[in-house]
Amino acid sequence: MTNLITIERIADHVGQRVTIRGWLYDLTPKGKLLFLRLRDGTGLTQGVAYRPEVGDELFERLAHLGQESSLIVSGTVKANDRAPGVPRGYEIAVEEAEVLQDAVGYPITPKEHGVEFLMDNRHLWLRSSKQWAIMRVRATIKRAIIDFFDSRGFLNIDTPIITPSAAEGTSTLFEVGYFDDKAYLAQTGQLYNEANIMAFGKVYCFGPTFRAEKSKTRRHLAEFWMVEPEIAFCDLEQLMALEEEFVSTVVGRALDERANELAVLERDVTALRNVVAPFPRISYDEAVQRVQAIRDATDDPELKEQLAIEWGDDFGSPHETELTKQFDRPVFVYGYPTAVKAFYMEPWPGRPEVCKSVDLLAPEGYGEIIGGSERMSDPEVLLAAIRRHELPEANYQWYIDLRRYGSVPHSGFGLGLERTVTWVCGIEHIRQTSPFPRTLNRMTP
Repeated sequence: MTNLITIERIADHVGQRVTIRGWLYDLTPKGKLLFLRLRDGTGLTQGVAYRPEVGDELFERLAHLGQESSLIVSGTVKANDRAPGVPRGYEIAVEEAEVLQDAVGYPITPKEHGVEFLMDNRHLWLRSSKQWAIMRVRATIKRAIIDFFDSRGFLNIDTPIITPSAAEGTSTLFEVGYFDDKAYLAQTGQLYNEANIMAFGKVYCFGPTFRAEKSKTRRHLAEFWMVEPEIAFCDLEQLMALEEEFVSTVVGRALDERANELAVLERDVTALRNVVAPFPRISYDEAVQRVQAIRDATDDPELKEQLAIEWGDDFGSPHETELTKQFDRPVFVYGYPTAVKAFYMEPWPGRPEVCKSVDLLAPEGYGEIIGGSERMSDPEVLLAAIRRHELPEANYQWYIDLRRYGSVPHSGFGLGLERTVTWVCGIEHIRQTSPFPRTLNRMTP
């Protein structure tokens, strides 16, 4: 009897005759032996075809298959510590094989390819082992996020993708036609979630968001996924406690469930194992002083120039990178200047130039992964902020209404899925964490 199995479960079938359906990832002939690296979407394993056992005809057919040919292979699973694969240490002694298609001229080969070539062939590049591993880590992180909030009494509510106004600043809006009106792709679901919490207490939305930043940095996408929880009766301290529990849980889940994929990516997980609450908390004031001290101490003129900062400036990537080097886990920076944050953030008591905001910075140079704040709860304070930012009051009347009818202290944050996956996977560029990334110069394939 032959069991149809997936490669990720191959360890459960040692000594059994099995069938797998998949594609030829690589092929190495060695005399009477043929080593086939096979993938099926769940993993990679080694198939070993021995000419005297499979016969000359099948052996020759397999030996001349092109990369990414599709086939069905049957044989006996054996344990072999030297066998490569995901998971490692197992192989199939090939007994039968059916070739569904002999692929010819697959364009992505083991040779080095430029990034633009690979992005032009993203629909095929996804099949490579590292891209495959990244997408599987992404799926686990996404599931961990949903499970975290669902298990803590948060209600998942979808928020609009088409909106009439800005939430995070008018300079990063994608304008779209909406019948006879002008509309925009949503930068965030937060404002709508603030309405939702007044009905349900604790909610989160999780979906695509859009930012029209004309940025080519390794941290930016024009379309990305963000999870945004919002909580009634929650202040800034309570928000930070939730964030550190959340991030610790999500990273721990990735370490537990995707060890094989992280090994494919050659990710050193030492730093990830330190992602355990509590996280350090420093004020923006202290953070600026720390960066200035690093700048004063360095002899590197280029770094000295990059780290120039005065109170009131927002942090850039070099500031965040150097700051996080001082800690062995993510660090909270709270109390940013009001001028560099969104209009809806609660002023700091006695310091109107500061707001009750907080960013969570990941270590190893990955920067901000969460931005959050306590929201304004007073309708008049909010109205003044809307006028100060010269936003169209008519579009925000419903938002002000939330403060007129049963207002409470409330807080929330947004975590970018792709930035988090970039950090957990330890990769250089965020574009690899999206199946089909949208950037300043790319919206194909």
